[in-house]
Amino acid sequence: MDNFIQTLAQANSIYIKQKFEVAEIFGFETRNRYQIQSEDGLQFGYCAEQKLGLGDAIMRQFLGHWRVFNIIGTDIHNQQVFRAHHPFRWFFQRIDVFGAGDRQVGSLQQRFAWFNKKFDFLDTRGNLIMSMTSPFWSIWTFPIKKLARDVAVIEKKWSGISKELFTDADNFRVRFSDSRLTADDKLLLLAGAIFIDILYFERKAS
Repeated sequence: MDNFIQTLAQANSIYIKQKFEVAEIFGFETRNRYQIQSEDGLQFGYCAEQKLGLGDAIMRQFLGHWRVFNIIGTDIHNQQVFRAHHPFRWFFQRIDVFGAGDRQVGSLQQRFAWFNKKFDFLDTRGNLIMSMTSPFWSIWTFPIKKLARDVAVIEKKWSGISKELFTDADNFRVRFSDSRLTADDKLLLLAGAIFIDILYFERKAS
């Protein structure tokens, strides 16, 4: 657990790579699963949508990611290091993020915007700490600001033609450009990449 937090805190960038699922080629929605890698390509964590049985699998097909679900993050020793909870929402999606020991870290809340993609990073009291605003024509780039200064950017990376055309498997890079970002800030930004995948690249969400 400490190695995960230390690696995240010291990283200049990380990669979140979604695992390819053969069933998605045939239109069957599967659990989201991601590898978390350092900038040199070494895996230091893993996260996956919690497996809850047949009923949850059926709900996934009909409600996609509007339904209630949890994503559990672990280190390479399979120790839980964070949890992201998604409550049921038809509109303005939200994810609540918890660290080790289920300590609340903050939340990500989608906001209304006419021509932009937008969501906020909130602290445990609901105060704004960072925000993401990206114009609709900027398809794969999501800049993050804190107090009007650029602090990070989340970028979707090309996953290969077969994955892009036939599955929901997406790859993201999170680049941290502000040395003042804390480990909790970076954990929220990691969750931000997953949130972007759910909001803008899952077929059921679109």
